Amino acid sequence: MPLTQEQKKQYKSIGHHLKPVLIVAENGLTEGVLAELERALNDHELIKVQLRLAEREDRQNAIAELCRASKAELVQTIGKMALLYRKNPKPNRNLSNVSRYQG
Repeated sequence: MPLTQEQKKQYKSIGHHLKPVLIVAENGLTEGVLAELERALNDHELIKVQLRLAEREDRQNAIAELCRASKAELVQTIGKMALLYRKNPKPNRNLSNVSRYQG
């Protein structure tokens, strides 16, 4: 279920104000990083991920792996930041970034 351009535009405006909740460093995608990614997507639906990897290709590979492992959609990538979205069927309105910023 790819995101429409309208959804991406909306999520980008929400994501602009978010702080990164997940940081991928030189150790790469460890079990702890993937577990935290899963928790963050369940709670917040829309999250910002910071990649502290020097090479652009390494960052792109890490983002692709994060999306694949979590079944999340990539909304946007700017430099070392990526914005990921995965719909939660039962979102918590107090935690979900999408619900909080929509109204």
